[in-house]
Amino acid sequence: MGITDIHESAARGFSSAAAAYEWGRPGYPNTAVEAIVTAFSIGPASAVVDLAAGTGKLTRMLVPTGARIIAVEPVPEMSAFIEAVLRDVEVIEGTAEAIPLDDGVADVVTVAQALHWFDREAFFAEAARVLRPGGLLAVWTYGLFECTPAVDCVVARYHDGVLGPYWSPARRLVDEGYASIAFPLRPVEAPPFAMAAEWTLERVVGYLATWSARQACLQATGEDPLPPVRDALAAAWGDPARLRTLRWPLAVHVRRKPA
Repeated sequence: MGITDIHESAARGFSSAAAAYEWGRPGYPNTAVEAIVTAFSIGPASAVVDLAAGTGKLTRMLVPTGARIIAVEPVPEMSAFIEAVLRDVEVIEGTAEAIPLDDGVADVVTVAQALHWFDREAFFAEAARVLRPGGLLAVWTYGLFECTPAVDCVVARYHDGVLGPYWSPARRLVDEGYASIAFPLRPVEAPPFAMAAEWTLERVVGYLATWSARQACLQATGEDPLPPVRDALAAAWGDPARLRTLRWPLAVHVRRKPA
């Protein structure tokens, strides 16, 4: 059983948010993680803090470095998931605005697909505090995927039309790849990356189900906006068992604390 099978098997043991998130959200490309690990010499002597770790989508990819990995996650169910599947990771319940760690303990602080939810002023201060002099902050975000013109049209109508009024203003930051965020610390050049996955129709529907605007729409209207979209997507997809390639734009912002 491979690592993907292990995590998907574990996800089935969690009944709600953690299972849906683990199964529905894409993982990060090995090439991007390896580039960061190699460029910044992350290894057994390093300490990496992964904030808002979720179910450990990025956390798990750092384990092979042999570094000390600390996952910080505010949601108990998500923390429990990481503990269940990643034995070599320290898991701490906490927030990005109040990181429960001492000053200067981290060589690297990572945040994947979560910065837009933070109080950024408080987070940046905390990240600078827990980083050692010369330490790195690496922030990841991915936007809307592309598949085929027919599938993309259905997804765009769902994203922009059906869910448009229910997205948090923070969604704009994701769509622009965090380009307008005023990051502190000194910028470090990172190469461009992309994400791709081979998914079935069911997996895509599972991903659309995890979108925060869907939950906001459901709470506001009492109706789930996803079933009609599922039907339209099925018509655009064809054979539901067919694997199609999805590609997400991935932005990685890296900053270094002064030495």
